Order: sequence, then C-alpha cells, then structure tokens
Amino acid sequence: MLIGIEIVYLVGVLVGLLAIDGGLAARIGLALAWPLGPIAFLATVAGLLVVAAIAFPFFGVALAAAIVAAWWALR
Repeated sequence: MLIGIEIVYLVGVLVGLLAIDGGLAARIGLALAWPLGPIAFLATVAGLLVVAAIAFPFFGVALAAAIVAAWWALR
C-alpha cells in the first residue's frame, strides 16, 4: 500500500505527464524531476540562514538558541 509521500509523488508525475505542453522527452523529464524544486528551495533557505548567521552576529546567536531549544524539546 502506498503511503502519503509516494501518493504525492505519483500525482506530481501524472500532472507532469498530462498537463505539460511539450514533447514526450520534456514531459518525462519534468515528471521525474519535479521534486527537485522543493529540495532546491530548502537548500537555498538553509544557505541564506547560514550567511545571515555569519553576517549578523545577533541573528546567529538567536538562530543557535532556537536550534538548541528545538533539539532540547525533541530529544
């Protein structure tokens, strides 16, 4: 039985195959690669947080405190 994330992926593949106005290769490529968008977004946000923590020390301290608090709450 498929779980939630697999169903979301399969729906994305179907949308990519059926709703794209392009050739077969473009449809297949987009249908298989569409999850890279959210991954790229998360990598960009993580990079911006690291740069902000270095450029603005007060933000870095607040970010470190938030990470420690989250770790403490989840352990």
